[in-house]
Amino acid sequence: MLAGPWASQILADLGADVIKVERPGVGDDARAWGPPFLKDRSGAYTKESGYYLAANRGKRSITLSLDALEGRDIVRRLAARSDILIENFKVGTLGKFGLGYEDLRAINPRLIYCSITGFGQTGPKKTHLAYDFLIQAMGGLMSVTGERDESPGGGPQKVGVPIIDLNTGVYASVAVLAALAGREVSGKGDYIDIGMLDVQVGLLANQAMNYLVTGRTPARTGNVHPNIQPQQVFACKDGDMVLVIGNDGQFQRLCAALGRSELADDERFATNAARVRHQKVLVPQLAEAFARENRSYWVERLSDAEVPCGPINSIPEVFDDPQVKERQMLRYLSHPTGGVVPQVVSPFRFANAGLEYRNAPPLLGQHSDEILHELGMDDESIAQLRKRGIV
Repeated sequence: MLAGPWASQILADLGADVIKVERPGVGDDARAWGPPFLKDRSGAYTKESGYYLAANRGKRSITLSLDALEGRDIVRRLAARSDILIENFKVGTLGKFGLGYEDLRAINPRLIYCSITGFGQTGPKKTHLAYDFLIQAMGGLMSVTGERDESPGGGPQKVGVPIIDLNTGVYASVAVLAALAGREVSGKGDYIDIGMLDVQVGLLANQAMNYLVTGRTPARTGNVHPNIQPQQVFACKDGDMVLVIGNDGQFQRLCAALGRSELADDERFATNAARVRHQKVLVPQLAEAFARENRSYWVERLSDAEVPCGPINSIPEVFDDPQVKERQMLRYLSHPTGGVVPQVVSPFRFANAGLEYRNAPPLLGQHSDEILHELGMDDESIAQLRKRGIV
């Protein structure tokens, strides 16, 4: 419900004409994943959830019933003239409709067909259902996220956004673009198999290597970095901030800014490895210093000293941040019922090309007639399809 739409939204932002195929009368499940829902011009709630609106910018929506032969035929006609097909169904679902990779490759040998599933196309769990929360658990992320069991509020935690869905979408879009580049050489399309669990395992990154090189199981450490110190949250007079020391020079500048230069000369803290070993001694001394002043004071003072740090912002504070405003990450697009809809846009910036955010996330079936006309159908034929519930 999110990985495929996120991948195709990335491609839409880059200029692709993305056609979103949805079920008549129902559409993408994420449309109903609310509240909250977008309000229309009169202040009444629409059927467009915030969840749906986050991942479907720049697309055209057509509704098609795959249970009907005519609906499947329209998908084949779309595939014949398309570069890419991205599908987010359970393993084998489209194959049952005669719309699998081999079926469509026979129609369009240059088609790049990307299947996104929970567990990939092979293996004992390939047919199992999966959602982001489940994959965070199964893939080890929750085992290293959250406070220690013995700490207040200790226990496994999921990440606050559907991070595996989102990263799966990013990986899928990268794979699709790589296949497009490969097609320029081979002249042939390709089949891409993306599994969310594979993505999660890949994202274990340093935590995976911590285990693989030592044999020790990584534990939850809350906001404390397991390999680099000091990197954690510190409480100031009026709120919390994050300190992220990445090398010994930064630690020396930190100590000077805190008025505790002697800490940098202490052999227990002189190197990162020493600081990791002696963090139980070091951190309380740093915490005492931070507690004396307001957060803004320390952020400004440490930033001036080129010490990486920052406030823990709420979501409203993020969009009020001068840096975020300068980068225009929040924009507004015209919406057919809502007037305008806010959009958090792509982080891509190109020197010689600009991204265009042309269309708000579409209403269900908003472009059905338009797309069917492009396939050569007349109004009467479309009306008959709609009467039979196929469109």
